[in-house]
Amino acid sequence: MTPSGTVAGIGTDQFLQLLVAQLQNQDPLDPVSDRDFIAQLTALNTLQGVQDLNATFSEVLRLQELTNGTNLIGKTVQFTPTGGGPLATGTVDSVGVRDGRFVLQVGGQAVGLDQISTVGA
Repeated sequence: MTPSGTVAGIGTDQFLQLLVAQLQNQDPLDPVSDRDFIAQLTALNTLQGVQDLNATFSEVLRLQELTNGTNLIGKTVQFTPTGGGPLATGTVDSVGVRDGRFVLQVGGQAVGLDQISTVGA
């Protein structure tokens, strides 16, 4: 699923438009069977459920990242500097958000959680 709430490129609105178009253009002598119609409605319901779960998981992940970051405040960490180079060491001063990502302030440097290699006391 993509961030725009689509599965395989088709979102809820497009799915409903396709379903309505199918119903409007079906052959009256050979209509969509009840079974097919229920399967399509089930697919729509599943799509909505997956979108809801994705939103919930995203929030849980952000909360976990925030918790991980705040647990590091006052601890000494070893990290890879943003520009690369040898590992640097410093004490985590605070946690913030930059460009939608949690970053640690370590000795005046913004360090992403993914840059941390070791955590000390």
